[in-house]
Amino acid sequence: MAKEQKAPKPKAQTPKGFRDYFGTEVTERAEMLAQIAGVYHRYGFDALESSAVETVDALGKFLPDVDRPNEGVFAWQEDEDGDKGDWLALRYDLTAPLARVYAQHRNDLPLPYRRYAMGPVWRNEKPGPGRYRQFYQCDADTVGSASVAADAEICAMLADTLEVVGIPRGDYIVRVNNRKVLNGVLEAISVSDEAQAADVMRTIDKFDKVGAEGVRQLLGKGRLDASGAFIDGVGLADEQVESVVSFLTSGRQQANLGGMGIQRPIGQGGGHVASSNEGAFKSLELSRVVQDNTLNELRRIVQGSPQGIEGVDELAEISRLLNAQGYGPDRIVIDPSVVRGLGYYTGPVFEAELTFEILDEKGRKRQFGSVAGGGRYDDLVKRFIGQPVPATGVSIGVDRLLAALREKGRIGSQSVGPVVVTVMDRDRMGDYQAMVAELRSAGIRAEVYLGNPKNFGNQLKYADKRNSPVAVIEGGDEKANGVVQIKDLILGAKIAESASLEEWQDRPNQFEVPRDQLVSKVREILESYT
Repeated sequence: MAKEQKAPKPKAQTPKGFRDYFGTEVTERAEMLAQIAGVYHRYGFDALESSAVETVDALGKFLPDVDRPNEGVFAWQEDEDGDKGDWLALRYDLTAPLARVYAQHRNDLPLPYRRYAMGPVWRNEKPGPGRYRQFYQCDADTVGSASVAADAEICAMLADTLEVVGIPRGDYIVRVNNRKVLNGVLEAISVSDEAQAADVMRTIDKFDKVGAEGVRQLLGKGRLDASGAFIDGVGLADEQVESVVSFLTSGRQQANLGGMGIQRPIGQGGGHVASSNEGAFKSLELSRVVQDNTLNELRRIVQGSPQGIEGVDELAEISRLLNAQGYGPDRIVIDPSVVRGLGYYTGPVFEAELTFEILDEKGRKRQFGSVAGGGRYDDLVKRFIGQPVPATGVSIGVDRLLAALREKGRIGSQSVGPVVVTVMDRDRMGDYQAMVAELRSAGIRAEVYLGNPKNFGNQLKYADKRNSPVAVIEGGDEKANGVVQIKDLILGAKIAESASLEEWQDRPNQFEVPRDQLVSKVREILESYT
């Protein structure tokens, strides 16, 4: 009789493109989400938690991949009593679910409807370094308002959010453009073919990577890339190419800041290069002048295109509204190179970019880049109800924002663990649990050691691994005398690391205190390190 083969053990590994998050990372994200939610709530937005699963029909044509319904998303088909049912999918963003929610519940919702949503989204895309198939987004949207005041408000809120979570002014810029202006440029240079128009848009989107000359070549006959391979160009005529390049560079003019001899491109946090309040004020005022010049240049480029002129007027109104609230071009700037979402956005578009430098995997300096984006999308709800519903919103990439804060050293230090109450006598577990209850009631994070208490050294090793600041010890003698031993593990670690004990010899790292002073002494030690 053949011996029955055992089933192979499953591999203990995360699926490709996914990762596990442990204590500190989860805590940091939760704290950031709470900070962002606070800003959104202050602006009058209400929370919405929609289903993580939508029908593929509801997700619609805006899938990352549209060749098949399950391409780009994690999808499956329902089996209803042996019959094939609807295709369902994990949401790939938080905006498509909003369109469905509004269409379904619009009679019960206020108009405009202002909501924010936070949570994981899933994309069935090829993973890569820093690119995962599950990640967190943090959105805020206004549905039902056609006013560009709604777009301006989103931009202001985005700037406030970045500062609240720890990105200082001068380390970020919110860049604003308008799809109507982009369409007006195409109209002005007589590009009507949809495929060619899409090629032009994609080339414009490469402006930050290849610069004006690179865009000029790609719009024309083509160029050699860094590897030496030739990339075919769009094939525009020279005069068409120059119009597009002029449009792109209209927002990157150089301004001489108040005679200080400082040259900087608009949109690079210029208001903070001045060394005094007066200098900063002058530089900001000059930035506004240059921004007005940018708008005038855009009007010149799109003249003859009613849609283009309408887009420039909307940008001018957004700029006016933001200036009235105190959001100048040092924080929010008109930038014609912002494209975003071919076939998705219908009006103003915006992108938050972090301007400080980091080192890439090859040790080269580069800017951190975009952490949020959004814009106006007036056709998304129309798919459900047959009539356009104006909407605008923004999505923040929480994981990228957390990575940025780690780069700035704002988060990422080792978190402090709980106070550990050691177990000297397993028959007195009730006494130790009482200590923990007192500490917790006082707002102090604490736990009883629940492993094998036989080896006391292992208990202290456990406390070290938990990064515990304090260990509490009560053996039989301490119990009889009504005292507890409180061990300062932070100081103990410093003594262990120190080459010389002299600087620590006057500071004891273990204290014997009356049992009723347990909480006060532990709090005293903890507060000494804050």
